[in-house]
Amino acid sequence: MPETIALKQVVAAVMVRDTQVLICQRREDQPFALQWEFPGGKVEAGEDWTTALVRELREELGIEAVLDSEIATVRHHYAEGLGVELHFFLITRFTGEVENKIFREVRWQERESLDVESFLEADRGIVRGLKSGTVKT
Repeated sequence: MPETIALKQVVAAVMVRDTQVLICQRREDQPFALQWEFPGGKVEAGEDWTTALVRELREELGIEAVLDSEIATVRHHYAEGLGVELHFFLITRFTGEVENKIFREVRWQERESLDVESFLEADRGIVRGLKSGTVKT
């Protein structure tokens, strides 16, 4: 019987402002260096998804986010052996100014100009959906 690989629970924010989405670039010293992603991170023991995402956005961007709704769940296995179950939440409201605390770069990007291939593999379906309009924001 094959071993069941536990999926790491991860949350991510699809933060939208008009026709733009907030994207973050990983640093050179991180796994998957220089790839783009949506802000968020691992769910810690005892946290639910929304609590984890609010905490992650506070730590990474210095904001207090209001989560609108979960828009997708993606299960992905990376060739490196990492498996994730990634929960994407739409965010259209937050307080505070976005401040880059951990990334190489953070920017608001027009949805139509997102480069799918520059994103982490697990995020690419959401990026395609944002570009095509199939992911409703």
